[in-house]
Amino acid sequence: MPRPLQRIIDATLAALIRAVFAAVRSLGPDRSAAAGAWVARTLGPLFPAHRVALDNIRHAFPDKSAAEHRAILRQAWDNLGRVACEYVHMDRMWDFDPERPNHGRIQASEATVARYVALAEDGKPALIFAAHLANWEIPAVAAAKHGLASAVLYRTPNNARIAADIVALRMPIMGRLIAASPAAPVRMMEALDEGLHVGMLIDQRFGRGPRVPFFGRLAASNPLLPRLARRFPDVPVHGARVIRQPGGRFLLELTERIELPRAASGQVDIDSATALLNRIVEDWIREHPGQWLWMHRRWR
Repeated sequence: MPRPLQRIIDATLAALIRAVFAAVRSLGPDRSAAAGAWVARTLGPLFPAHRVALDNIRHAFPDKSAAEHRAILRQAWDNLGRVACEYVHMDRMWDFDPERPNHGRIQASEATVARYVALAEDGKPALIFAAHLANWEIPAVAAAKHGLASAVLYRTPNNARIAADIVALRMPIMGRLIAASPAAPVRMMEALDEGLHVGMLIDQRFGRGPRVPFFGRLAASNPLLPRLARRFPDVPVHGARVIRQPGGRFLLELTERIELPRAASGQVDIDSATALLNRIVEDWIREHPGQWLWMHRRWR
């Protein structure tokens, strides 16, 4: 496609996305999330991703009935629609009050709050992983809001104008943003050298990664966090997730330090560590299967 035409298309699409963002923001977080959920539940089954997701769910839960499989997928579409519309409200959705940790939209246990405080005060870097569960943007916001100097790996859209708008939305509430690219591992190592807390989503297919078990099937998985842990053996590893609750609320959880498997040499064993992280994420998904993003080809 000629470059001038591509620029026109990109600009038009970016303007459309901005208009949609503005309309969604005007509705407020609760009404827009409900509208997004309805749209996703209604239109999602019309797309090829619906068949992919249903096949994934059938393989993951062979003991469940067809009706249960469909119910999980309906919940997953509902969650995806909510996430899409909550995105532009992230700055106003965070209302966590450590004095009243179970009274706001964002809630957390005393143990989770204590772990965030410890990470913020120990003066050391850390590696934090998350998955596409519930609203998967919240863990990155939580780190920054708890005073952790952070850097977050993110996937940038191809449209440069849209990418700039997304950075403008994320940076004030998430800290440093590292775009997924061949240079990303170097940027993440630099962030760890600076003492930052580096976060990433680890649950999607990574074609060049080791094939490790995930819901009973081998899946090419992302080894980036274990590789970073191998380069920085003293940096602690934690998992972060949120669980969607009724009434537009979220329960935030931060795990204890996770000890990654090591080889006889004492270095982190990349394949075994990747498999361990997959098992943790699988356990999270099994607890709330309707809150995971089933629509991608995780096992191809």
